[in-house]
Amino acid sequence: MKNYDFRAGEILLMHKPYTWTSFQVVNKMKYLIKNHPSLILDGKKVEPKLGHAGTLDPLATGLLIVCTGKQTKNIELYQAQEKEYTGTFYLGASTPCYDSEKEIDKYFPTAHITNQLIYTNTKQFIGKIQQTPPLFSAIKIGGKRAYNIARAGETAEIKPKEITITEFEITRIEMPEVDFRVVCSKGTYIRSLANDFGLALASGAHLIALCRTRIGPYKLADAHYIEDFEKRVIIEGN
Repeated sequence: MKNYDFRAGEILLMHKPYTWTSFQVVNKMKYLIKNHPSLILDGKKVEPKLGHAGTLDPLATGLLIVCTGKQTKNIELYQAQEKEYTGTFYLGASTPCYDSEKEIDKYFPTAHITNQLIYTNTKQFIGKIQQTPPLFSAIKIGGKRAYNIARAGETAEIKPKEITITEFEITRIEMPEVDFRVVCSKGTYIRSLANDFGLALASGAHLIALCRTRIGPYKLADAHYIEDFEKRVIIEGN
C-alpha cells in the first residue's frame, strides 16, 4: 500500500456520513492531513488543497470523491460521470424540499396505488427527460442561491433542464415506502425524481433515504470512512 502524496495529488473515495455536508467532509479531511509529510516542502508546511466532485445533501450518505493537490484540476471530469443511487421514497406525503429535512406539508391519497402502478410508472422517467430542480437547492437565480430564496419564504421560477436516467429500478415495496435504484447523469436531483414520481402516481412523495453507490467506475464499496482515513493519515505521519 503506497503512502499518500497529497501535494502531488490524490483521488480519495470517501463515505459521507449522515447529516454531514460535503463541505464538512472536505474541511475535516483538510484538518486531518495538514501535518502530513507530503505537505512539507523544504522544511515548510504547504497549505493542503482539496475539493470534492459532486455535492451530496446532508441527509444523503455514500460516495464522495475528494481530490487533493494537482488532482483538483480534474474535479469537473469526475463530476460529469454517470452516478448510481439507492434510496427510499415515502408515498402519500410531500415536503417543501422534497426530502425529510423539512416537515410534511401535504398529504395525498394512496389507496389507488398498486404494485403494478408503481412498476409501470418508472418507465416514463427512463431516457432523456426534463426535470425541475427543487427550490431548496444550490442553483443560482438572479445571483442568489435558490435555498436562500426559499428560506426567506419567497418563491422563484426554476427552469427545467434535460437529464438522462438510464436505469430506474424498484427494489422493494412496503407501503408507504418504496425502495429504488437509479443510474443517472450529472445534474439529476433524486429529490425532484421523488416528487415527480409521486405526481405520476396521482399522489405525492418525498425522499426519506438516499445513498450514492457509484460515480463512473468508482464504487462506494472501495470508499473510506472518515475514522479509517484518520487512522491511516496518523500512521503515515508518525
